[in-house]
Amino acid sequence: MTISFDLSGKTAIVTGANTGLGQAIAVALAGADADVALVGRSSMAETEAAISAEGRGKCLTIQADLSTIEPVQDVIDQTLAWSGRADILVNNAGIIRRADAVDFTEADWDAVMDVNLKTVFFLSQAFARHLIAKSQPGKIINIASLLSFQGGIRIPSYTASKSGLAGLTRLLACEWAGKGINVNAIAPGYFETNNTEALRNDPDRNSAILGRIPAGHWGRPEELGGAAVFLASAASDYIHGVVLPVDGGWLAR
Repeated sequence: MTISFDLSGKTAIVTGANTGLGQAIAVALAGADADVALVGRSSMAETEAAISAEGRGKCLTIQADLSTIEPVQDVIDQTLAWSGRADILVNNAGIIRRADAVDFTEADWDAVMDVNLKTVFFLSQAFARHLIAKSQPGKIINIASLLSFQGGIRIPSYTASKSGLAGLTRLLACEWAGKGINVNAIAPGYFETNNTEALRNDPDRNSAILGRIPAGHWGRPEELGGAAVFLASAASDYIHGVVLPVDGGWLAR
């Protein structure tokens, strides 16, 4: 049996592809020869340039504000109109709000839950409906978090959303595995992204976090790409409902 990570002939949708982890995942999928629909609410010119530099795979930019489910079907429709197919969905778009639990507002709770959990479910639903109607296999990769396993501090809605996403990943895997749809998640550790800038700029928090990471450094976004390509490829065809930590060994310590 030949094990292949080749994604040629496949089309992926990556949300939050403008920067950070989403950008790195989109570039990695394109590097494995997938065509990639880049979804986000801000410019994705940098991601497009990085994919172009790879010289493999083509990309489409879809402007969408995923704070509501309104653009969900349009994301699927634009991808299909462009490529004629949709094989891989990476639910990466997410936001975070920080405050002590006793001070946390309803607005901050709802904003995070809407992007990180509600829209993820309904975009996955729209994607799966298309696959099932076509009797076509596919891959869904959710971007979870270490907070899918741990509590954290001062991020109650983020922790709730990422814990919920781990559960949702398992539920959808149970329902859709028999239909040829793999649903798995990646749980990134502490990576160098916009979401962690405040932590990296705090000397005490930065030192404490680094002190627990066996790998000895904050994750670089490109270090997440391999896991995404694996879960998007035929090499993971018998993997369903897994939440895969990519954390430099954080959870092992």
